[in-house]
Amino acid sequence: LPMAFRDVNARRHIGLQQLSSLALAGRTLLGPMKSCKFIVDESTNQSTLICSAVRLIESLDLTSAAGQLLNETIQAQNKEFKTGMSTLLFLIGAWSNAVLECLQQNVPVSVIVSVMSEGLNSCCERVQCLQISIHDVNKELCSSSVRPNTFKIKTCQIGRDSLLNPQIFLYFQKDISAPEEVIPINSCSHQEDDCNFNKCLASPLASFGSIASLVKPVGDKSTSVISGSGVIASSCNKEKLTHSRYFSTLGKSRFSSQQGNFQGYLSGQSADPCECYGLGHLAMTLSHGNQTSMKLLRSIVAYQQERAECSGSSQFNIAEIVTCRLLGLPESYSCVSPGYVTLVSPEQATVIKYFEDKPLRILLMDGDLTEQYRHLGFNRPCNVRTVLEHPSLQEGRAGDLWLSSMLDILISFEVNLVLVKGKVCENLMERCIANSILVIGSVAQDVLCAFGEVTSAQPVTYLTQLNASCVGSGAQVELWKACDGRAMDLGELVPVRIKVRGIPLLTAMLTTTVASKMQLIEDQFWTLVYRLHHALNDDKVFLGGGAVELLCLSHIQMLAEQPLQPANKNTVKEFHNPWLAASATGYKSVVLQALASGWKQYLSVVMCNTAKAASELEACTLVDHHLKKAADCGSPSAYILKEFRRGDLLRGGSGPFIDHGERSKVYDNVTAKTEAWRRALDLVLLVLQTDAEIMTGPKRNQLLNSHVSSEFMLL
Repeated sequence: LPMAFRDVNARRHIGLQQLSSLALAGRTLLGPMKSCKFIVDESTNQSTLICSAVRLIESLDLTSAAGQLLNETIQAQNKEFKTGMSTLLFLIGAWSNAVLECLQQNVPVSVIVSVMSEGLNSCCERVQCLQISIHDVNKELCSSSVRPNTFKIKTCQIGRDSLLNPQIFLYFQKDISAPEEVIPINSCSHQEDDCNFNKCLASPLASFGSIASLVKPVGDKSTSVISGSGVIASSCNKEKLTHSRYFSTLGKSRFSSQQGNFQGYLSGQSADPCECYGLGHLAMTLSHGNQTSMKLLRSIVAYQQERAECSGSSQFNIAEIVTCRLLGLPESYSCVSPGYVTLVSPEQATVIKYFEDKPLRILLMDGDLTEQYRHLGFNRPCNVRTVLEHPSLQEGRAGDLWLSSMLDILISFEVNLVLVKGKVCENLMERCIANSILVIGSVAQDVLCAFGEVTSAQPVTYLTQLNASCVGSGAQVELWKACDGRAMDLGELVPVRIKVRGIPLLTAMLTTTVASKMQLIEDQFWTLVYRLHHALNDDKVFLGGGAVELLCLSHIQMLAEQPLQPANKNTVKEFHNPWLAASATGYKSVVLQALASGWKQYLSVVMCNTAKAASELEACTLVDHHLKKAADCGSPSAYILKEFRRGDLLRGGSGPFIDHGERSKVYDNVTAKTEAWRRALDLVLLVLQTDAEIMTGPKRNQLLNSHVSSEFMLL
């Protein structure tokens, strides 16, 4: 293959320039107030709406080596944390520019690598004082003036959150677990169906079977007509539930371990004020102004936390959360629905109408339901010659035989519902529909596990392995109904809900009328979910709102301003490289100032994006003002902590919480943030230390005729 070799000019490093240019496209994605972008494909004239660093990098045609490394770095951060990618992308660009400035000043590459690495390590150690435990976060939030009604969900006139409305809770109990009849206080008859119950709630956001705090458009002030918070649960126990723990100190929640569902949902207020709002407080502080996702997550958290208090399970289990996209419904229809909601074809919906309110026998499959599927590790016989790998099922007799045998197996075991992890053969799907068997493909592994636990179904890889003990029971399926009580027909797809008594699954229904926004909404939801997940795993969070970055900037500048001294034992010990100590001492201030410039740019851009400053110059002035006050204070960390608690840190104007009367505290993940810093610097230093590019492929003539042909040597 023809190859071309290009020396990398250190003073105008091409790889670093490419990183800087790519990162420049993501500046407006930094901070809580992101600006969306259209990515246009010139060859097809198709466009994509993006609002995250991951989607930006995925949409770009990254043909350069540096671009591919950038993509791998962003994807690695996304795969592990699902958050911090915008910070990672920005710092890659900022530090690439900083390193280029160092190269312009003839700073040796080895010194840049050593000083920057040690500087970042020193920052990571320094900011540990700004970590706060989850227990202390709840304690501080509960004792401060910021209460959950700062983000009041205006769906119920009498409650702080529609999720906490005991009528909705008890209706959820009736809908899934207990055969009790719940009569709302506003005379909704127990003989009326589920749709009529929703009509009694009057709010257009009270969804069928939903435990959600349903999201209203901004400015929507409609309220529920429920006149009180008491309901009467009429059944064998005749238990009267009058108030939730948010409205009364009476009562105690009860939980049936046999059923795995709520029996008396919300109890009196906890003696510990930090527990009265639970993880909902933490979710609010991690939302960074994204109220839509925050309200959905608080609904999920409230259900899981109440369940955890009674069963002793984990307070927040991310494996029990799934999403369902509903394109065509207004965003005000977003809610959280118990059970598993997914989309099926209109033909499958006809089977669901036949099965509605009937207990079903369920089968779980952990592979594809196709004739060609073989499990991972399958070895074909070595003495068999394959004549035809994929015969047509419509033409081949063997294909018809497979279809008939698979259908006979399902019928013989009286299976009504099949959940398949992978793909499903279309011809088999059609035959199953004709025989009133519902088959749903592309089901997540966590969903299969959840159904297996509550139905006693055991997953199988092939239908030929099926026996009576593998089939579960107790599942129910129904058409998912919107908040107005009507089943939704979205054209090609119909949403359906599969439920089982005691199943912990919760489905976040994500709705929008704009197709290009759907991916954006889902990404924002999962980002917040994983922020809470990582915060609980770390058991601590960082002070947010720029506090950590400001301390890093202050610390680095303090190190850079230290007077130069000859290389000594302390210098050697600090940089772990004796042979670099002499040159590192001379260039230390220059390199550290370059590293600090990345933090300063970060803070300035965030302030501009959130309208806290009219320009980057104004933002830099405000940052310098805080740095001076922090230095004068004598303890920068104490100053930053004081300003954070006052809510005045880096506030030059309006922010993401301007609609609320009180300034809300913001927190960040610890591990995700520090790993984003390390990955950003590691990538920049990796590209910096690249001394040549060797290009292979049939592009000899193209390189010779290009304007950069003088830079290449053909091999």
